[in-house]
Amino acid sequence: MPDERPSDSANALVLDTESQQQLTPPRRHAPPTLASSLRVVAVHNLYFNLLLVFVPLGIVAGVLKWDDTVVFVLNFLAIVPLAKMLDLATDELSKVVGQSIGALINASFGNAVELIIGILALSRGLILVVQSSLLGSILSNLLFVLGFCFLVGGIYNKHLKFSVHAANTAATLLAVAVFGFLVPAAFSISIGDSAGNTKEKVVDPRVINVSHGTSVILLMAYIAFLCFQLFTHPHLYAPPTDPNDSNAEDEEEEASILTVPVAIGVLLASAVIIAFCAEYLVGSIEGLSAKLHISETFIGLIILPIVGNAAEHVTAIFASARGKMDLAIGVSLGSSMQIALFVAPLLVIVGWGIGTPLPLNFPIFDTAVLFVTIMVTNHLINDGESNWLEGFMLLMCYLIVAVAYYYLGEVEK
Repeated sequence: MPDERPSDSANALVLDTESQQQLTPPRRHAPPTLASSLRVVAVHNLYFNLLLVFVPLGIVAGVLKWDDTVVFVLNFLAIVPLAKMLDLATDELSKVVGQSIGALINASFGNAVELIIGILALSRGLILVVQSSLLGSILSNLLFVLGFCFLVGGIYNKHLKFSVHAANTAATLLAVAVFGFLVPAAFSISIGDSAGNTKEKVVDPRVINVSHGTSVILLMAYIAFLCFQLFTHPHLYAPPTDPNDSNAEDEEEEASILTVPVAIGVLLASAVIIAFCAEYLVGSIEGLSAKLHISETFIGLIILPIVGNAAEHVTAIFASARGKMDLAIGVSLGSSMQIALFVAPLLVIVGWGIGTPLPLNFPIFDTAVLFVTIMVTNHLINDGESNWLEGFMLLMCYLIVAVAYYYLGEVEK
């Protein structure tokens, strides 16, 4: 009977092949150059970059004082690709400087559009627009973006699973952050102040003081969250590793594709141009509201959040289509949490500094909508699974909110 054991030469060949695989370093991307970086900036988000044609048009329209509707639409379309470029530069710098500084960069520039629009609106005394845009950013992320993620992800993938621990942590912290909005509103009602009646610009000084104190505490809570995410419990936010995952090679995408000078240049240029476009956008809101008979509340709550969160929306939806639900949920819930813990309290403090008080006493209707939204979101992510039907239902909830605020604005007139 012939010997079926492999020969010594065959064993040596196998061992030699294994040793070569172990000694061979993993394939790495070539470091980016100036030419490759500029090419990436030009073509990485090609469909968004096509909208850059509206940037000079929007600025010209604002300088020449064209019709408010035209100025608003042109600058609205101009800010969308600029927000995507800002997102690209922020992401690239985060890869280079590490998690800690990267988190600060994301906090500072990740919501730069909302901050710029909010500060400019505050400087013009558009308190109602600022409050509505803050609430609208949270609602659009939790209902519109998360709904689209579940819908698109459910269409492309029959089974949608995600880390229930990270999702529940984010949702719980968001609920605690929203608590900071509810207390000033309840306090305002308890002392007999007209909660949220910012049209009359008469707000009890005690409500303003409570809003200032709450904002400082919320910023402290945001710092605590960064410490939790980056230092004490980073394992909850680490992407899941699956040895059988056919998409394991996607990890190569984490290599830098922009040089640091190009990333900084794109970041600063995008932020400066966004500031110009946002100035004209905010300046046209009152004229647009009067001409189209759309309330400032509806503009701030439904329309402006689309501009500020356009880049994040696209990132989350494309991630869900590839089955990366942890990333999609992290973007939608994380963005909402940044608005509640960072952007909103920072705008209150900025208003404090420039002499335009921004109270956190949202009207009772806003408070109820926000509370129910948090409750629905928590219920849907509790099991760590989802499907396209749940996404469709979230989108229907968002449409209900949009209809209600459209007619609520007519009543306010």
